[in-house]
Amino acid sequence: MIALATLAFQPAFGQTLKTPAPSPTQTLKQNFGLSEISLEYSRPSAKERTIFGDLVPFGKVWRTGANASTKITFADAVTIGGTLVEPGTYAIYTMPNKQSWEVMFYKDLKMGGNVNDYNKKDELFRTKVTPSTLSEKVETFTMNFDNITSNTCELIITWENTKVAIDISTDIETSIMKNIETVMNTDSKPYYQAATYYYQNDKDQKKALEWANLAVAQNPKAFWVQMLKARIEAKSGDKKAAIASANRVITLATEAKNDDYVTMANELISTQK
Repeated sequence: MIALATLAFQPAFGQTLKTPAPSPTQTLKQNFGLSEISLEYSRPSAKERTIFGDLVPFGKVWRTGANASTKITFADAVTIGGTLVEPGTYAIYTMPNKQSWEVMFYKDLKMGGNVNDYNKKDELFRTKVTPSTLSEKVETFTMNFDNITSNTCELIITWENTKVAIDISTDIETSIMKNIETVMNTDSKPYYQAATYYYQNDKDQKKALEWANLAVAQNPKAFWVQMLKARIEAKSGDKKAAIASANRVITLATEAKNDDYVTMANELISTQK
C-alpha cells in the first residue's frame, strides 16, 4: 500500500507551476507600404518607480524593454533617420537622455539584454530623436506604430511620462507605378484601383479621370466608383461635372440603401457651390 501511495503522488510532484510573467512579451505586426513590419518586445511596469534617469540611467545603453532584446523585422527596405535599412531582423537598443535619445539598430540578435556586451562594431546604425513629455503617466512600457500613411509611419515608445517617436519611411512609388504600367497591359485592367492611386497621390488627374470613366463603364451600378469619379472631377476643378457625378452617387446609393455614400455625395456637392 505504501508503494502504491508513493506512485499516486509522483505525477503531482512532476507538474510545473505556471505564473504570469512580470514583463510579458508582446508581438505586433503592422502592414506597411507593400509589406509589413513586425516587432517583439517585453513590457515591464513602473510599479511606482522613477524610470528615466533612475531605473533606466541616462547616458547608458538600455535594452529597451525587459528580458531579451527588442527585435524589429522589416519585410521590405525602409529608411530611418536618413539611413536605408535592408530587409531583415534587427535588435533595438537605446541610450536615453533628458534632452535626446539615441536609437541603435543592432545586427547581433544573440546578445539579448546583457548590454555590458554591447559592441559598436555590431551596430548597423544609430539615429537621434527628441523625447516629449506626456501629461498622463504610462504605467507599462509600450511600443506601437502610429501616424501611418501609405509610405510613412512612426515607431512610438512610451513609458512613465516620456514619449519617443522614430520616423520610418519606405519607397513604394517605383514599385506601384511599374505595377500599374504592367497590369494596364493585361486583359483584365484594374481601372478603379489605378484611378484611386492616382487620385490619392496627386498624380495625373486627367489619366485618373480616364480610368475612373472606364471603371464606371465596367460597373455602372457601383456607387463607390461613381464617388471616386466625382472626387477626381472636383479635384480637377470641374464643379459642374463633380455635382452631376455626385447626384448620380445619391441615386445609386439610395437604391442600394447606403446612407454613408449619400452623405458623402451631399458633402461633396456642398463644396462645389
